[in-house]
Amino acid sequence: MTGYLRARRVPLALAASVGAAALIWVLWLVFSDDRDAVALLVVLTVVLMVAVLSTTLAAPDEDLERTAALRWPWRRALHLLAALALVLVVLLATLPTGARFGPAALVLRDTAGLLGLSALCATVAGATRAWFLPLGWTVVAAMFPQSSSWGTLLTWQGQPHTSRRAAVVAAVLAVTGLLTYALRGPARRE
Repeated sequence: MTGYLRARRVPLALAASVGAAALIWVLWLVFSDDRDAVALLVVLTVVLMVAVLSTTLAAPDEDLERTAALRWPWRRALHLLAALALVLVVLLATLPTGARFGPAALVLRDTAGLLGLSALCATVAGATRAWFLPLGWTVVAAMFPQSSSWGTLLTWQGQPHTSRRAAVVAAVLAVTGLLTYALRGPARRE
């Protein structure tokens, strides 16, 4: 397990994602008069943590991983679920503090959907580029949320936590990404 975590650079990604979230939390705590962080900041913190953690979705030696006598699908699924748990624990731990990153439904929806999207990207384009689409799409969606029926589907990350359409899109991305990544693994580098 230690070799698996080090090969995927998990300790570094863990420190970077938690450190970035802690920095944003401290900045909100110090410079804001409002206790609740604005939804835009919550969404951008989630995507930052997911982007950093998405770099751990593949090891440097893909051939060794594919030929190992280990069963990889459940390990890959567990890897994604651990990343989901990490983001949830870090951001939801702020709820009783002076700078709250919530609501919990928004954090859960965006984290699950963005991790699923990152896993899909890792399966298609490789783990080194798995963060491009989630980060770019989320920045645009958070800055320009739409209220039309198609707009809420396209900008699901920036929608209010009560949006059912956004929850459906996030759930579809989460389940599809989890299953695809767990069964196929990251794309091979040529």
